[in-house]
Amino acid sequence: MANTTVADPDSGLSGAELAHRYGLRVAGERPSLSEYARKLWAYRHFMTAYSRAKVASSFSNTQLGQLWQVLTPLTNAAVYYLIFGVIMSQGRNVPNFIAYLCTGVFIFMFTQSAVLNGTSSITSNLGLIRALQFPRAALPITATLIQLQQLLMAMVVLAGIVLVTGEPITLKWLMIVPALLLQSVFNVGLTMIMARLGSKITDLKQVMPFVLRTWMYASGVLYSVTLFRDHLPGWAATALECNPVLIYIELARYSLLESAHPEHITSSPTQLWLLGVGWAVLFGIGGFIYFWRGEEEYGRG
Repeated sequence: MANTTVADPDSGLSGAELAHRYGLRVAGERPSLSEYARKLWAYRHFMTAYSRAKVASSFSNTQLGQLWQVLTPLTNAAVYYLIFGVIMSQGRNVPNFIAYLCTGVFIFMFTQSAVLNGTSSITSNLGLIRALQFPRAALPITATLIQLQQLLMAMVVLAGIVLVTGEPITLKWLMIVPALLLQSVFNVGLTMIMARLGSKITDLKQVMPFVLRTWMYASGVLYSVTLFRDHLPGWAATALECNPVLIYIELARYSLLESAHPEHITSSPTQLWLLGVGWAVLFGIGGFIYFWRGEEEYGRG
């Protein structure tokens, strides 16, 4: 009986050719940018639910619970007012300094907290990353959503402070909504950048508090922003006035405080809005692309 040998159809094919024939893909392979965006959108309910759970659990072991979402920025504002408003008498240069200061503190803390949590959003969730397959960008976005929820509660308190200190309710209060939306987009992009950097440089989390403290002093949170022009060269003052967090703080002050403009804001409202949109687009898109390019790296090593 003659021997018959069946030819192996896969013989001679390279690994790449075999993978192509059978539709195999590298585990954890980075998808295209558009496909990545679609997958991330599909996880929007997960990000929302996860952020709510994080907010609910973050103060579960404290007696005052979620009230600390409001007490933390209020306590910071009180300390800064004592130092800069009373001891250093900065309030003499700014009408309604209490509302001016509180607005700056609340808005800056939104970005500060998002950046701090975003920097460790990959390294602190390695178990989740290695156990489940999902777009890793969901983690820094969730970090921003957590801070946004806390900010919204704090904004209710800020509105009360603004009213108690004598500011009227005007239609311009409505402008705080697009201002916070722009800041949120900026924060998401910046948080994604910091999340990728933090996954590579594990000590970055220890350095960020010092960087953010310097950023706060350069953002006109604690004193009139007109001091930049009074004490710095023109080019340096212009650079500081384009500081993105300062822009969003100024937009919030322009929206809520009649006493804060026109002589106590860095630029015209039109310029502020253009800069706010520009920073949001630049960091929102740039941060997303930068984070996406490192998708294959997260959770490995």
